[in-house]
This record gives sequence, C-alpha cells and structure tokens, in this order.
Amino acid sequence: MSSPLRTPESPQLGRLPLARGAIDRGSERRTSEELFAEIRDLETTRVLYFSLGKALVREDALVLDPPGPDGFGEEPVYLGRTLEDGTVPAGADIVMVTLAEPDPAMERAGARWAGLRDVAVILGSLDAGLFVEACAVANWHATHTHCPRCGAPTRMEQGGWVRRCTEDGSQHFPRTDPAIIVAVTDPADRILLGRAAAWPGNRYSTLAGFVEPGESLEAAVIREVAEESAVVVRNPQYLGSQPWPFPCSLMLGFCAEADGTEPQADGVEMADVRWFTRRELTEAVAAGDIGIPSSISIARNLIDRWYGGPVPEPEAGE
Repeated sequence: MSSPLRTPESPQLGRLPLARGAIDRGSERRTSEELFAEIRDLETTRVLYFSLGKALVREDALVLDPPGPDGFGEEPVYLGRTLEDGTVPAGADIVMVTLAEPDPAMERAGARWAGLRDVAVILGSLDAGLFVEACAVANWHATHTHCPRCGAPTRMEQGGWVRRCTEDGSQHFPRTDPAIIVAVTDPADRILLGRAAAWPGNRYSTLAGFVEPGESLEAAVIREVAEESAVVVRNPQYLGSQPWPFPCSLMLGFCAEADGTEPQADGVEMADVRWFTRRELTEAVAAGDIGIPSSISIARNLIDRWYGGPVPEPEAGE
C-alpha cells in the first residue's frame, strides 16, 4: 500500500509535473531544536544546494551531497525524509542549504546549475517534489527577512519553516497565494485563450488570476474570466492543482462553460482574447503564429485535456 504522504493522483489531470513528490516533510520533527545536530552525522543525510532559483542537476536527477565539514551552515531548511528510493535511498533526511551565488566549482562530474522550469519534466517524482519545495521556501525566506508588523529582522526557527521577529516575538509562516486557472469552452467546444499584455512574443494561454480575500474559488473563476474577456461562464468544475513557486502561487485548475459570447480583451491585463477550434489551434501553433505554455504548466495540461492529447508543436529549428 502506498504511503498517504505521497502525492495523490488527480482523476482529471493526472500527476502534474510540479505536483509530484515522495517525501515526508516531518512537521513534528521541525520543532526540535536539536534536529540538525541529530541528522548531521547520519550516513543517509543529504544536502540540496540551492542558489538564485537553481539547484545542481546531473543528467535527470538532483545532486544531493553528504553534509560538508562545516555542516549545514547558518540557515539550513529541513525539507523532509524521502519515502522512496531515488537519487538517495528511502529514509534519507534532506536539508536545503542556500548559497548567495551558484558556485561553478560545484559543477563537477557532469553536474550543472539549472532552474526548475528547465528540468522539472525530466526529474523523477522525488526530485521534482524536492526542487519545488526548495524553490517555494527559499523564495519566502528571501522576501520575508523583516517583520511585517514592526520592521525588525526575523530569524529562522523550526527547521526553517517559521520566522520569528527579534523584536516583538511574533511568528511568521510561509506564504502561498491561491490562483485559479480555467479552460473555458463554448457550445461549439472551442477553447478561450488569451495573450497577456505583459508577455513577450505571441504566447496564448488559458485565463487565470488570483483569488481575492473573502472569495470562493468558483466565484474567482467567474470574476476573472469576465474581467479579462467579458465572457460570462457558468458551472466551474475543479480539475486539479499544482504549486507554481514563481514565487509563491498555488494554481487551482478548473473548466467552465460559456455561451459563446464574442470575447473582448480588457486592454490592461489582456492584449487579446480569442476562441480556438482544435483545427485553428493546431494550424496556428504549427505555423508559429502563436505559442502555447510549456508542458510543466497546468495551463498546458488544461489545453491538452481539451484537445484530446498533446497539441503538436514545431520541432526545434523548424
């Protein structure tokens, strides 16, 4: 029987690239002040070195090293204990150590510094989950060095999962921003895609937006689609989710129905919004007239689900 701590599969979207994982984060162990001392000298303990959104990767796996002679450094983060064999055996404790800059000297024996977007699809479940977790918590630490109440510096506690204000003693926890993303279809089974004004090139994607305070997910779907395209949708249905740690979002995927209203881009967030049939999308992508999201995104998985399989794309160099 699989462990309940392993990432479950969504019956609608399957195991999304950034929603995989096989690690026990050990929330009860984080409270021990002796945690890092207890695991430092264990034969199975490994370190994930992280810097500016990158980790060391060799071929299709993370590089996880034993602790160095100086241990874990000043601000280690406990990522958890592995639940299955992968780069390291099951039962290994994994600690993230953050470096100010990627160290070229560590690129040995084929290892290279790589970003999550570049390697997520080639990593196994264990490594993908570790990389996503590392990105998310590292981004939080980088942007929450001071107390939001009084402005005093904060310090790490509980294995790197709490920051405590050095002045007023208040505790602060990692932030996650929920955002909906939706595949809207009309009675002709066309899909609604838009091009954000801030995006370079001619990339189109499903519509998305952050959930506002006091708002349900379903209400956010209806509001965001109406704001960005003037299309009214009904019957939002949840399909699955995955973290998007760029820097701290959780993307909640939906499908929804519309009556075929002609869309109108808001001219602020969206530069263009259009309905596509499967044939129109196939031809536009093949001709290079538009680009679509990469396979690590939930947006692409929503599009492929509607399409009935992977949307064909031109080979590199064509």
